[in-house]
Amino acid sequence: MREKRSEQRFMCSDLVKVVVHQAGLPQQEAVVANLEDISPSGACVQLEAAIREGAAIEIICSACRLKGKVRYCRFVSIGYDVGISFDERESWVRQQFEPEHLIDIPASVQMACAATSEQ
Repeated sequence: MREKRSEQRFMCSDLVKVVVHQAGLPQQEAVVANLEDISPSGACVQLEAAIREGAAIEIICSACRLKGKVRYCRFVSIGYDVGISFDERESWVRQQFEPEHLIDIPASVQMACAATSEQ
């Protein structure tokens, strides 16, 4: 799988709340999710249930609300990884919200990991 990101992502582990907005349905209650990684234009959260690709979604953290669309949802051994593309580029700013256990992985290491996973 070739890395498609145009910017660096930051690996992390932090509990956030997520609200899924389904057209024509009342707003769902926020559920707790684990924030796996984040970049200025997107994030990945881990949830217990699948979410439809294209669904409007909102990540609620201590100091911000990040709105976007679900780009992918795939089953992993302990739940679902949900990739989110933020509606506005540069939505996440580290100075506004820094997730717990944030790890700044250099782009060269990320590319090497992506290349290894292709094999």
